Amino acid sequence: MNDDPRSVVETELSGKDLLSDPVLNKSTAFTHEERIRFELHGLLPPVIESLEQQCKRAYEAYKRKEDDLERHIFLRALQDTNETLFYALLYRHIAEMAPIIYTPVVAQGCINFSHIYRRPRGLFLSFPLANMMDEIIENRPFSEVDVIVVTDGERVLGIGDQGAGGMGIPIGKLSLYTLIGGIDPQRTLPILLDVGTNNTDRLNDPEYLGWRHERITGQPYWDFVNTFVSCIKRKLPNVLLQWEDFAKPHARPILDKYRDSLCTFNDDIQGTAAVTLGALYKALKITKKKFSDQQIVILGAGSAGTGIAEYVLEAMVTEGMDGAEARKRFFLLDSKGLLHMDRTNLTSVQKKFVQPFEMVSGWRGHNGQIGLVEVIKNISATILIGVSSQPGSFTEPIIKEMAGKVDRPVVFPLSNPYDRAEAVPKDLVQWTNGRALVATGTEFPPVLLNGRVVEVAQCNNFYIFPAIGLAVRVSQAKRVTDRMMVAAAEALGNFSPDNVNTETKLLPPIESMRDVAIQIAVMVGLQAQQDGMAQAMSEQELRERVKQRFWIPQYLNYKLIRKDISNQH
Repeated sequence: MNDDPRSVVETELSGKDLLSDPVLNKSTAFTHEERIRFELHGLLPPVIESLEQQCKRAYEAYKRKEDDLERHIFLRALQDTNETLFYALLYRHIAEMAPIIYTPVVAQGCINFSHIYRRPRGLFLSFPLANMMDEIIENRPFSEVDVIVVTDGERVLGIGDQGAGGMGIPIGKLSLYTLIGGIDPQRTLPILLDVGTNNTDRLNDPEYLGWRHERITGQPYWDFVNTFVSCIKRKLPNVLLQWEDFAKPHARPILDKYRDSLCTFNDDIQGTAAVTLGALYKALKITKKKFSDQQIVILGAGSAGTGIAEYVLEAMVTEGMDGAEARKRFFLLDSKGLLHMDRTNLTSVQKKFVQPFEMVSGWRGHNGQIGLVEVIKNISATILIGVSSQPGSFTEPIIKEMAGKVDRPVVFPLSNPYDRAEAVPKDLVQWTNGRALVATGTEFPPVLLNGRVVEVAQCNNFYIFPAIGLAVRVSQAKRVTDRMMVAAAEALGNFSPDNVNTETKLLPPIESMRDVAIQIAVMVGLQAQQDGMAQAMSEQELRERVKQRFWIPQYLNYKLIRKDISNQH
């Protein structure tokens, strides 16, 4: 599809083949003339509908589904039948349907992937076929690709190893690249690296569609990933490659290994960090404080937790704070308690945020560890972030202890799905009498307190990654730098939509997501230029490019191209 939305699409398809192509299918919206030209009369009911009428009919069918998984299945089936209608419907009901196609309901889709599988989408690269990697990537449905989302399905959201079922994540993620970031769906490619699974439920499921084998580890795993990256660099050198839901032993090492050799980022590390930083920018605007005034506690010291710490550290340094001094403001905890200098087996990035043991040695609790209770008791924490997948970790005594020391405690229980959240917003608001500034990783309803409605921001990565895809596309950035991600966070924090209570809402409403993505994309494109990763152009030029290349779901005119059979034998 051309960048110009008014262009005519040429196709050799007609009849049933045209109706079977989800990108080109208009279904009942084909006009009388099109039905004659493309031999469609009789293959469709006689009524000719507009896209708006189709959306209304599809929404009625959607509402008749009895639960969220059925609604997810319905939308995925629509996507595989008529992509234009799928995205038009989503945009009209974005707040209602985004949680169905992505978090939290996509988790159910991944668990049940083999049982609800209907039609192929994306590429499955399985370990036994590693020597066929080139041929498999050549089998991609569209030759030109702007964005790839790839996973190995080992750490899917908060539900762990799903093997081949992890494919639901790249599919859902790329749907949001299109819906929010305006990336042409024909120019996206979901990929699953199937290296087996250690999930016994999947291995013992007779209907499991993935490679039935324990996960490959060690050097064979790294060789497989390297083969994949080498193929992508050869065949799609300008693509944006997003890594998604890789487990802790692989996530950051993969990012560190390849980030300087291709245009790539890890959304669990960098996207989560950027959207969290964006919400923190807004929280500090409300509290009229600086990052240099903060003491930050992060429960969960994996890729997400350390990624958040690194970006907040970057914000502190940008404010003029010394890096070594800034690192003293961070208190990161994992399953063994606080990270400190006496701890062993820490990763290189965890070591950046260890506390001096002599300072914290007297904090130990009854079990000998320095846990969250002890940390909150001994410091005046201003920001508490949870990425631990340990529900209920932010208890009432912990929150009240924190709230007793600061006027507006900032509390982000970010683990998802919702049943993995460290606390529920209703409790946080009630325990602090409405003083807490709250953002969560999944959707929660507003909280009613003393007759006042307190909105809960969903600190979801979809505020960031679609805009990064759009920025890379329009600026033709060669790499994704940390400064570009921090620029995205700052643009998000500075976005002020109309008719929103900016004194309590930390993130823009989901209905304004496209406007948010456009603003972020422009700021990221400008930062890419400053980082030497993109050719120089003005802010106005960037905005014009965004408008020109932003894909919008609408039916275009088709021109039938007759197949050349003269050279066929």
